[in-house]
Amino acid sequence: MKILIVYFSQAGHTRIAAEKLAEAIEGDIFEIKPEVPYTEKDLDGYNESSRTYNEQHDPNSRPAIKGIPDKLEKYDILFIGFPIWWYIAPRLVYTFIDSVNLTGKIVIPFATSYESTIEKSCNELKKTYPQITWGNGKLLNQIKKDDLKEWINNLNL
Repeated sequence: MKILIVYFSQAGHTRIAAEKLAEAIEGDIFEIKPEVPYTEKDLDGYNESSRTYNEQHDPNSRPAIKGIPDKLEKYDILFIGFPIWWYIAPRLVYTFIDSVNLTGKIVIPFATSYESTIEKSCNELKKTYPQITWGNGKLLNQIKKDDLKEWINNLNL
């Protein structure tokens, strides 16, 4: 099976997790990038007028991204990684999912977060995209190589 690890990372934590996952599973990697990069002001979670606050609190928000992977059809499995913002995936991830055809693919979320678990994010993605075949997601905060391999093995890919 051909595997692609897709991720969005603002502070670099999800990038590190994606790179470890790509190495462990021997998958290709693609970074989701916002068309308009986030500034510190945009990321102020305590400011209700900040860009991310407004994006995350609007279920229809789909911030523009810089592109999608070439030849996505050649992949059977996509791991999608993200930092958790307001208990869910950043709306950029939703933009990515809306922009590609995931029919017939297994999609497995992974995330990084200081405080949140991944369950609410996974449930929200499954509710928004019920037509997708979802695998069991995992929080990959500073994950050890053995724990990563155990999770991958338990996915029964």
